[in-house]
Amino acid sequence: MPIFTQLFLTFLAIGTLLQLWLLLRHLGHVSRHRNQVPGEFSDRVTLNEHQKAADYTRSKGRLAILEAVVGVSLLLIWTLGGGLDLLDHFWRSLAWEEITVGMLFIFSFFLINSLLEMPFDLYRTFRLETAFGFNRTTPQQYIKDRLLGLMLSILLGGPLLWIVLQLMQGAGQYWWLAAWIVWMGFTLTLSWAYPKFIAPLFNRFTPLDDGDMRNRIQSLLQRCGFTSDGIFVMDGSKRSNHGNAYFTGFGKSKRIVFFDTLLDALTIDEMEAVLAHELGHFRYKHILKQMLLMGLLSLLGLALLGWLSQQPWFYNGLGISQPSNAAALLLFMLAIPVFTVFFTPLGSYLSRRYEFQADDYAARQTNGEFLVQALVKLYQDNASTLTPDPLYSLFHDSHPPAPVRIANIRSR
Repeated sequence: MPIFTQLFLTFLAIGTLLQLWLLLRHLGHVSRHRNQVPGEFSDRVTLNEHQKAADYTRSKGRLAILEAVVGVSLLLIWTLGGGLDLLDHFWRSLAWEEITVGMLFIFSFFLINSLLEMPFDLYRTFRLETAFGFNRTTPQQYIKDRLLGLMLSILLGGPLLWIVLQLMQGAGQYWWLAAWIVWMGFTLTLSWAYPKFIAPLFNRFTPLDDGDMRNRIQSLLQRCGFTSDGIFVMDGSKRSNHGNAYFTGFGKSKRIVFFDTLLDALTIDEMEAVLAHELGHFRYKHILKQMLLMGLLSLLGLALLGWLSQQPWFYNGLGISQPSNAAALLLFMLAIPVFTVFFTPLGSYLSRRYEFQADDYAARQTNGEFLVQALVKLYQDNASTLTPDPLYSLFHDSHPPAPVRIANIRSR
């Protein structure tokens, strides 16, 4: 067995066992604390709500375990099992132009793989989310979303993939640098275009009505020195009862979006506090920092791909008998998560640090207790567990555990 194959299997086994162990720890911890609301929440969260969150967490966790096992199995079938090699030989047998063959090879893989993974998404949407009262997606809406997503993948991803394959074929040894420039340009363009042209294809966005809430929000924006393209309400309730709020876009195209479900759940004071938290991300340039970090990581990743694409052992070690640029690109996308999963805690730590900073900012701009009240309501409405396993949370969670986060706000 080639050395790289042994290395790939070793990292895959360790990473998979680690993920399963963390999930089992998490489920056990949530189960042990199911019958008692944490003391600091006992006056706000009922036992029934707490138990619903625990049961919802356990159901999602059990599904995640099954998804992890099936995902690893599919990865092995596609690579060492010869699935990709078989698909590659099929398209090569048509004797079409190399870049055309490469694009069809990659697109057909993602189409087939998404169909193989679709049962999990269907179960999650129409069984799990429905069982806990969250799902509002109809089968017609689900099919429409899937087809629209496929169309956008072809219209947006197709030209990008064609350019990258062209660069890999004809731009010389440092093609990866040119590809990185193209990728960054594509990412920035997409960030600009998403709020105005892409998101409205999936949801309806209406300006927030005039009134006390809009006046309070406008006053908060002025105090924080934030300008935007507008404040919008999204019809998130047509797919789910989960609530959220977010910023999207950048420059003059950035806008504030509230889910309609969130407006129904929170008071004006609580909404102002939630928005202040989001403004904290803007104030500390968290989005810009994340974009710069992702830009650096993508540059390093493409440089690594540029080297790996010239190594025969890279293809042979992952089940491809005939090297090609398309195969190199696809193998890299499949293999790199196997080796980088161990860095997940670093990303989670950085995200939690940003959340603490945004909470601190909100506590200075508004009454921090209103933010606490809003967070408790969000935990209730979204059935988020108040008792995650500490080690699982440390590894995976982008937001601090509820008790830690609320204690930090009150300490400010």
